[in-house]
Amino acid sequence: MSGQANDRVRPVADAIRAHRFEDDGAIPNNPKLPLLVYPGAVALSGADPAAAFEETFAANGWSGAWRNGIHPFPHYHSTAHEVLGIARGEAKVRFGGNAGIVLDVHAGDVVVIPAGVGHQNLGASGDLLVVGAYPGGADHDLCRGRADERPRVLDNIRRVALPAADPVYGRAGPLLARWRKG
Repeated sequence: MSGQANDRVRPVADAIRAHRFEDDGAIPNNPKLPLLVYPGAVALSGADPAAAFEETFAANGWSGAWRNGIHPFPHYHSTAHEVLGIARGEAKVRFGGNAGIVLDVHAGDVVVIPAGVGHQNLGASGDLLVVGAYPGGADHDLCRGRADERPRVLDNIRRVALPAADPVYGRAGPLLARWRKG
């Protein structure tokens, strides 16, 4: 667990859930990599729970962190993988486009979204606070599944490299093993 930031990280390797999605014609999703959900991965406390995610992600090489929510429209990033840490509140999020799944995410959860995988906030508590970041602070685009995006984004998704480390558990974390399997 090199780079692991602190004692806030909880062992959840056995609880990690993986979800794969097919291209739905609008949202390409990722042809090789599954979305990973780490339920309750980070213990939160204090007045600034988002700091726990920022510190953990940064210690593992996921930077460019932001604080906000999740867009209420279907979107994806074709040029970078993304990690979301739920710092406060809860939300119903659709992953994988209209043919995907709806998951409830709660404070302490982490979701690792491969390039191309759609996500959309379908409803959230009023106190929802999310921290997002990208491996190596990668530049990311915002795609909405429009036909004119299609040729460019499919090539982009194929070129996005695996991250150097899991955003929560570092180089020895489960992300790399699961994503190398494809």
